[in-house]
Amino acid sequence: MKRHLISAADLTRDDAILVLDTAEEMARVADRPIKKLPTLRGRTVVNLFFEDSTRTRISFEAAAKRLSADVINFSAKGSSVSKGESLKDTALTLEAMGADAVVIRHHTSGAPHRLANSGWINGSVVNAGDGTHEHPTQALLDAFTMRRHLSGTGRDLAGRRITIVGDILHSRVARSNVLLLNTLGAEVTLVAPPTLLPIGVENWPCEISYDLDTVLAKSDAVMMLRVQRERMNAAFFPTEREYARRYGLDGTRMACLPEHAIVMHPGPMNRGMEITAEVADSPRCTAVEQVKNGVSIRMAVLYLLLGGAAPAVTGPAVTHARTEENQ
Repeated sequence: MKRHLISAADLTRDDAILVLDTAEEMARVADRPIKKLPTLRGRTVVNLFFEDSTRTRISFEAAAKRLSADVINFSAKGSSVSKGESLKDTALTLEAMGADAVVIRHHTSGAPHRLANSGWINGSVVNAGDGTHEHPTQALLDAFTMRRHLSGTGRDLAGRRITIVGDILHSRVARSNVLLLNTLGAEVTLVAPPTLLPIGVENWPCEISYDLDTVLAKSDAVMMLRVQRERMNAAFFPTEREYARRYGLDGTRMACLPEHAIVMHPGPMNRGMEITAEVADSPRCTAVEQVKNGVSIRMAVLYLLLGGAAPAVTGPAVTHARTEENQ
């Protein structure tokens, strides 16, 4: 693992498999009476969020606390940022307070890269979503979920066919997933109206389709993306009803999927638009499972960036953890 995790492209196949396998170990911790390891005791993790978030922020906080790290949650609202403080001065403040890792979500694409390469802080930087650029830990937890259903522990996703549907243009989740799934050997197809595909998408390592119905029968997993109205400043499709008719996943379309296929959604959902309630609440939908897996993946990422090369849970670490529980 490198010092930072800014992009899914930072991960080689071996890196990605290491994170996924480590997350499997971390997931076992969640089944114990005391869901905690002493691995990062004495380390400080700062959640630096310039955008609103529920799942990602709470997931990183839970992950850091389960590893016994000290956690500082920073929200731009109500902080000196609202008074005009720059990212540099905020970073220097965090460095002065001894941050070992900074988990940053920012509305500007490239902000985590700037923070990691500026020399303002000495700790590790984890990208928790930047603008319309990337969200690598979301891609990792998605791959973790797919692997559990489609391939099995210790393996990659070679030969699996993954379909990502919806607002590709504004989706950092889509970008990170395309890169990571390609690294893991999966075949990715993007499905969206032409207006919701970014310029240069033909150079991405994936296929492009405008017709959802033609790709469902050969998909091992279908990931539905939310239409991000908050990032839109123009009309990208005629009406919501028209979008739902052509690109929404309902019960009829779900029935066209192979029996083993799963339906995914990174959340939050627009029920009735990209996904119907029938599909969202079906046993084939892994949206809630993805949230659970997110904690394990983020524990793995923080451990590998900050904890060193020793086993996360097995061997002496387990003995130490049990001693902690007994105390």
